[in-house]
Amino acid sequence: MSQSSVPFLFMRGGTSRGPYFQRADLPEDLEDLSKVLTAVVGAGHSLNIDGIGGGAAVTTKVAMLSKSQDNWADVDYFFAQVKVDEEEVDFKPTCGNILYGVGPAAIEMGLVEPQGDETRVRIHAVNTGARVEAILQTPGGVLTYEGEARIDGVPGTAAPILLNFMDVVGSATGKLFPTGSPSDMIEGHVVTCIDVAMPMVIGKAEDFGISGYETREELDANSELMARIEKARIAAGEKMGMGDVSKSVTPKFALLAPARSGGTISARYFMPWQCHPTMAVSGAQCISSCTLCPGTIAEGMAALPEDIPAQMLIEHPSGEIGVTVDYENGANGFDIKSAGLLRTARLLASGDLMVPAKALT
Repeated sequence: MSQSSVPFLFMRGGTSRGPYFQRADLPEDLEDLSKVLTAVVGAGHSLNIDGIGGGAAVTTKVAMLSKSQDNWADVDYFFAQVKVDEEEVDFKPTCGNILYGVGPAAIEMGLVEPQGDETRVRIHAVNTGARVEAILQTPGGVLTYEGEARIDGVPGTAAPILLNFMDVVGSATGKLFPTGSPSDMIEGHVVTCIDVAMPMVIGKAEDFGISGYETREELDANSELMARIEKARIAAGEKMGMGDVSKSVTPKFALLAPARSGGTISARYFMPWQCHPTMAVSGAQCISSCTLCPGTIAEGMAALPEDIPAQMLIEHPSGEIGVTVDYENGANGFDIKSAGLLRTARLLASGDLMVPAKALT
């Protein structure tokens, strides 16, 4: 037989989508796993024509689930970011948008049983060690995707899913500011290197020669800007203790500008070689923390909420995303306790995905 079948769910999580597998159905060895996932996505072609990827970084993501080995959690969530144009897979980061599909997928797979009208699923993000609680709508003990929640970047409405992210500080580097400072001069630009849910390098849009209100298409077409961003990102990654990040999707990059549509701040988030069409969930947490923390490049750019938890609203190319940040800023310094976001997810398809036999050998 020239191909093998693997059971899967095809889901939208937030503003991303991709296949969700049971981890036990895939190779344990990461090199073998990479071969399978690049074949699944169709990596190596701009349209992912020989796989189910959608020709963009937000549609070449993979989630793998299993019963948790963590005493706190119900489900282990292992994430993979597959490249679009190259046959490469990055297992270092996690993905917050795809995480919104983990709770529903766990119920669909039989890993978690619904509990009453509302079900809480505790998720352990294997890649980063983060703990996340998902609150799902299960009226009468039945999972539903129907509802009135709306998120920018996705048409229509769906059932709301609330995620509460714990232990978000130092997700990859162990420190809020991996360089030891809230701001650094890197490649001629003052930036903030910060690690909250996702390690990021954040600069001011005007310092990079743009307004910060450009469309995704305008930014992707600006090759000079993208080259400067990548040069700064690679240098910052070294300074953050992450080594050579030239082939890694982390740290991510963002450029900030003052809000102009009633939000807290405006941001353009890079994945890192393309501008995100909306905003990554992990990126939203990190950008919100950067905006709240004294001494970063965002200081003075936004009118900050007085209440704690703070309701942050980040403007992005397709609209806005809200983040609730519980934090302290006292004698012991700035500390993020948790960050919560409301998004949606939907099951798009289920069945068997065909994998070429050569990818499984």
